[in-house]
Amino acid sequence: MESRFELTVSTEGEPERLDQFVARSVAGLTRSAARRLIEEGRVAVAGEVAKASLKLKGGERVTVEVPPPVAATPAGEEIPLDILYEDGDVVVVNKPAGMVVHPAAGNPSGTLVNALIAHCTDLSGVGGELRPGIVHRIDKDTSGVLVVAKNDRAHEGLSRQFRDHTVKRVYLALAFGTFRQDKGRIEGAIGRHPVDRKRMSGKARRGKHAVTHWKVLGRYPGMTLVQLRLETGRTHQIRVHLAEAGHPLVGDEVYGAGGRANDLRDPRLRALVRQLGRQALHAKTLGFLHPASGEYLEFDTAPPEDMMRIINYLEGAEQGA
Repeated sequence: MESRFELTVSTEGEPERLDQFVARSVAGLTRSAARRLIEEGRVAVAGEVAKASLKLKGGERVTVEVPPPVAATPAGEEIPLDILYEDGDVVVVNKPAGMVVHPAAGNPSGTLVNALIAHCTDLSGVGGELRPGIVHRIDKDTSGVLVVAKNDRAHEGLSRQFRDHTVKRVYLALAFGTFRQDKGRIEGAIGRHPVDRKRMSGKARRGKHAVTHWKVLGRYPGMTLVQLRLETGRTHQIRVHLAEAGHPLVGDEVYGAGGRANDLRDPRLRALVRQLGRQALHAKTLGFLHPASGEYLEFDTAPPEDMMRIINYLEGAEQGA
């Protein structure tokens, strides 16, 4: 049964964000859960739906509707996982390319969440019933490091770090074309494409601020090996930023890499790109403060074999040139 809370903001004290007030005022509710209720329109200020960032000055009437708890619906599946680290608060996984992070339409099973439910029994449920423990995501066809929360405290602590952009996230990518400079910064809002709703775009009417720092690691005929550091974490951020800069990721058919692959003169290289069958993007490094101990943890992984085959071939071809 749904619970309804009628709250009045105290006129004493400093102004407070709406999500902070709701989390503090409703027992058992974390700030991330409060923010989710606000996003779902279940929190009203003076009868009007408001944003989580709204500053309450005192005297406002706040109504909160909390739906009954729903058990996590995905079934646990015995899927092998590459566990890099695990304790009672977090689990860090090296996700393979081809694995979806959480169940959604078209991917009800075989996801990282299904594997984690079978692997550990103490996953946090605050990410939503279909996303227990999930704090951040990487695309299905992107490989690499991902951290998952195992309790509400860990989820809140990690979410805060991602929200404040203090998490270290370094990616390795193969992109088409030659970068004129050795390093740089791409900045621009990213949102849903105005026509193709499955894509993201820098031309969206309502985009979110996104910043990507890049550095060239290797230059080859027709391709560049790039290291990228995310300052923000928008959906498809690296793929959109590089594609719109004229350097789509190798293998990224969604963002225009198909035609560039056909232009490759080396038949062996063309074959390796076709065998890849995905964007050449790997979440190489993830660093964060442990949400319980405060200790800095950093995890680094090598790109998977399919991506390394192309890199090794490029290195060999370059040396033999």
